[in-house]
Amino acid sequence: MSKSLLSTLLALGVVLSLGACGSQPEDTHPDQPVSKRKAVFKQIMRTLEPLGMVAREREAYNQQAFLAGALELKQLSTRPWAHFTPDSNYPPTRAKAEVWLKPAEFKQAQQHFVTATEKLVSAAQGGDLDLIRPAVKAVEKSCKACHEQFRGGI
Repeated sequence: MSKSLLSTLLALGVVLSLGACGSQPEDTHPDQPVSKRKAVFKQIMRTLEPLGMVAREREAYNQQAFLAGALELKQLSTRPWAHFTPDSNYPPTRAKAEVWLKPAEFKQAQQHFVTATEKLVSAAQGGDLDLIRPAVKAVEKSCKACHEQFRGGI
């Protein structure tokens, strides 16, 4: 066996082993609030991603499609918060304890996100990319700030 093939096989084994170690615990709570909020956050990410691509000029701007995405994001912006119930701080959550220890600050972070999405919709309705770009950045910034303060793990 060549040294190159052996190195490749060894690297593949390491990657597969690390992947097995990284599996998340199953959400066994009867109402599955952790799974529900994770699903909404994934939907938010899938909705925001193409808007960010347009804002960074990596995708073509289509005003109707962009506005539809901004409106969907606004609708999603209020959905995950109901799933942060007092009994939802269990694995596989990645929420930090601060979610429950600092509820006023967590509520404020939520409101920043909701407000940023509302401003994005207003900018999208106007169709001016010079206003849309900073509005997208504000939404992304609100996500990042909340993650830094209230989300742990990778």
